[in-house]
Amino acid sequence: MSSLSLSRTRLRQYWVLTKPRVTQLAVFCAVIGMFLATPGLPPLDIVVAATIGIWLLAAAAFAVNCLIEQEVDARMLRTRHRATARGVIPPTQTLVASGLIGGLGMFVLYYWVNPLTMWLTFATFVGYAVIYTVLLKPRTPQNIVIGGLSGAMPPALGWAAVADAVPAGAWILVLIIFVWTPPHFWALALYRREDYEKAGLPMLPVTHGEGFTRLHILLYSVALLATTLLPYVIRMSGPVYLVGAILLGLRFIWYAWKLYREYSAALAQRMFRFSIVYLALLFGLLLLDHWLPAWLS
Repeated sequence: MSSLSLSRTRLRQYWVLTKPRVTQLAVFCAVIGMFLATPGLPPLDIVVAATIGIWLLAAAAFAVNCLIEQEVDARMLRTRHRATARGVIPPTQTLVASGLIGGLGMFVLYYWVNPLTMWLTFATFVGYAVIYTVLLKPRTPQNIVIGGLSGAMPPALGWAAVADAVPAGAWILVLIIFVWTPPHFWALALYRREDYEKAGLPMLPVTHGEGFTRLHILLYSVALLATTLLPYVIRMSGPVYLVGAILLGLRFIWYAWKLYREYSAALAQRMFRFSIVYLALLFGLLLLDHWLPAWLS
């Protein structure tokens, strides 16, 4: 293999450590927060700089997560291909790479966005990479509930980037993702239960069984529908969002109800995949409803 091919392979391995699909969803929610923070279009330079900075810090957090969980990842079918799990990328190199991209992200946010966004994003980094990964995930089946706050922060980060403040509207968006996270992740944990059991992680299906987990997915799905109505209740959004949120929420509950009545790994996997589409569509509806009056005037 040529040196160029080896370099590309190594870059690809580092790229995988940043969990690009998860990062993309987080950054998407942050960008929605940027556009909701102002009646018109936010400054393009702020949007670009904030997107880059938040992306870099999120990528750094995921790389640290892979480093800390390398032994756990090696025991799981879903994650054993990662370069840290296979020992292809040494821990020191992973730590240095994470420090470089995370430091660059903080620099971009501090100098080209604002200090508030930098500190909030850094706190999110610590919440995920340290509090969730080190303290919560290996110790409690409520790990994804308590630790979900760090994963729910992107809309607040985006809002802060444009407004240099985090008002109630931004925290409602955070609350929506916070309530969405448990049913989203528990659906994954259900059909990957054996993986988590082998890894020794106390995920809810492992510690309390499938039936208990399915019931909690259903309860959280109902709570999620109620939570998604809050933007309309506080007049942050209008009827377009309201109708869309209800329809999406009922579909989410339908998946949860079917899963509760009769479990199958295929259904749990479909619900997990739908939950990702659900969140993207819900936040897209918020943006559409936000701009629709201006387009119609």
